[in-house]
Amino acid sequence: MAVISPKIAHFTVEEYHQMVECGILKERRLELIDGLILEISPEGTEHAYFEENLAKILERLTVGRAYVRENKPIALSNSEPEPDIVVAKLPRSQYIDHHPFPENIELLVEVSKATRSYDISTKKALYSQEKIPEYWVVDINARKLIVYRFPEAEDYRQQREFSASETVSPLAFSDISIPVSDIFAI
Repeated sequence: MAVISPKIAHFTVEEYHQMVECGILKERRLELIDGLILEISPEGTEHAYFEENLAKILERLTVGRAYVRENKPIALSNSEPEPDIVVAKLPRSQYIDHHPFPENIELLVEVSKATRSYDISTKKALYSQEKIPEYWVVDINARKLIVYRFPEAEDYRQQREFSASETVSPLAFSDISIPVSDIFAI
């Protein structure tokens, strides 16, 4: 008797959009990653708090220079993730017709607690493949910021961890300095 292994169904971005528009995925927090529809983990209070801290900092420091989006989709080749924070190029009005493409993205941020392993493996590989120039992971448990820069295939050429006593400057905005402690300020 032949053994048959089940196959996983993959979806295109267009098929995913059709399911969303038809209401099939209504009332669910989902994202499309490499053709797979995945449930997004619910945000805990710390996650929401520290994400908002960083988003407000980035909004204030890039006003008139960039568009800061929270928990909104981005358009990748076969994925449509919803990163915690995206710093996208202006004008904001261009996103009425499409979510930001990789070439529109200056900085992408995931805030991690329970999802840290996934964010520094699967998500990092995806963002690097799509040539997102800079990817930050806010590590809530360790109270540090992990910065990935210079995408190359499925990884970034540079990785650096910043402690709460250090400051960081985004590549696209080298004149901006963000104390990591401000991200974790209570």
